[in-house]
Amino acid sequence: MAVAATVSLVAAGTSAAGAAPATASGQQKDTEYTVLLESPGNRDFAIDAVRKAGGEVVRSNDAVGLLTVKAPANGFVEKVSASSEIVGAARSKPIGHAPAAKAGKAKRDDVEKENKTAPPKKAPAPQGSTAGMDPLDGDLWGLNLVRSNIARAKQAGDKRVYVGILDTGVDGTHPDIAPNFNNELSRNFTIDIPNDADGGVFDGPCEFRGCVDPANWDDGGHGTHVAGTIGAAANGFGISGVAPGVSLVNIRGGQDAGSFFLQPVVDALTYGADVGLDVINMSFYVDPWYMNCANDPTASAEEQLEQRTIIAAVQRALNYAHRKGVTLIGAGGNNHEDLGKPRQDVQSPNYPPGHARPRPIDNASCLNLPTEGDHVISVSALGPSTAKADYSNYGLEQTAISAPGGYFRDGLGTPWYRTNENMILSTYPRNVALAEGAIDEAGNITPDGEAAGVKKAVQGDKVGYYQYLQGTSMAAPHAAGVAALIVSEYGKKDKGRPGLTLAPDKVEKVLYKTATQRACPNPRTVSYVDVGRSAEFDATCEGDAKFNGFYGHGIVDAYGAVTRGGQFL
Repeated sequence: MAVAATVSLVAAGTSAAGAAPATASGQQKDTEYTVLLESPGNRDFAIDAVRKAGGEVVRSNDAVGLLTVKAPANGFVEKVSASSEIVGAARSKPIGHAPAAKAGKAKRDDVEKENKTAPPKKAPAPQGSTAGMDPLDGDLWGLNLVRSNIARAKQAGDKRVYVGILDTGVDGTHPDIAPNFNNELSRNFTIDIPNDADGGVFDGPCEFRGCVDPANWDDGGHGTHVAGTIGAAANGFGISGVAPGVSLVNIRGGQDAGSFFLQPVVDALTYGADVGLDVINMSFYVDPWYMNCANDPTASAEEQLEQRTIIAAVQRALNYAHRKGVTLIGAGGNNHEDLGKPRQDVQSPNYPPGHARPRPIDNASCLNLPTEGDHVISVSALGPSTAKADYSNYGLEQTAISAPGGYFRDGLGTPWYRTNENMILSTYPRNVALAEGAIDEAGNITPDGEAAGVKKAVQGDKVGYYQYLQGTSMAAPHAAGVAALIVSEYGKKDKGRPGLTLAPDKVEKVLYKTATQRACPNPRTVSYVDVGRSAEFDATCEGDAKFNGFYGHGIVDAYGAVTRGGQFL
């Protein structure tokens, strides 16, 4: 599979780049920005505008017209954005968040790690595995709910189908990931940042020379968990994924700390599109703005330009990937709100820390990205009872499909209530397990690890670890796995490339038409007060059995997709 050069490096200070190493006044360029061109074809004119505004181009993504620029800390955004060749600019700082962060380096998302913030109860003794594929598959209720366990008798996934994990990285050495991991195509688009702008710890010490982790490395654990749910190998060891025969490609766009920069995310999307990935899973949201608003009455001029730039740049990258044949899957979000009727935003901007302020949200001009971007299939999260998880976003406007995401508090009144087993078990990098204190130096599970439900598989010299997480980040990969099975079953040979391909609109149609329909609960308004949540979590399901705000078109169904999907193509 040929790799097209989407990201081009521009030599600083060369005449070809049209960039000068310093401003006319000699002012030091000490801040990095991402600059979005009005049109990718206007690159030379845009570079001239950057230079006149005092900037120096150091890198560019020509596929979508995005420049990385060094410029003075003050005034550059307003100056460069005044040019008709420029859409806008944003400071290069963390603008995305994947909830699982590197141990000791950033606050963890209380949703995904709820079993660590509220000690779990002991689950009932298992009554025997019904999944029957790999030894720990009996713990994967989500695998059964989407019927991957029976779908694989017909279609387990084709190695010629490539699924990109745009996340914190993927541990390509994990025994359940390694058989399906494509190291040749995998890339890391990030550089570790030891400290943040205020001098605090961000990613922490760089583990590798040059502060660039290998493409088979994950210091956060989030991306590896996602990858395992999509395509852990059915190899008689540990667990298996929804599509255990597909190829997994790490297109890392997230920092160790779980935050994302605009340029790496856009670079990852365009690279994935250019090398022929069939599906890309995006289990993160774009910040420092939980909602990026085109018209934010509370924003400064620079903040307003930043939000507009983020909206335009991310959307341009999503459009590019869709045109290139990529099915885009996004996590719906863990803010327990109807995305069509968003509440006041009190968490933005979340970087630098301490700068958040209450912001009114206009649904017509504010977007939660990437899940509210065009062509993105937004996934809500369910518990093992198929109830909408308390934390999951929902709503008729954005929920396209639903999938197992875990729900720690599911099963009130049963022995399963508040147990690890209500969450999603998947692959766990050894280095992260060690850093989090789940295992000791000898590789033995510690008491803290046992309480969190961490599992260990051993076969000869192979050792693998597994952890429980919950969130829409866990729901999205179930849908991504089913999408990969659809391409595997109905895709055609990709012209000029060794892989298979199927138009994303067709994948989407099969995904929706074969989903298991689920009507709204009765009563339609669900209260989570009895499980310890505030009334703010109460959620009202609108719609009918064919399409509603909790389940969208229904619960993704791997078996239905590979046995009945052809009639919808």
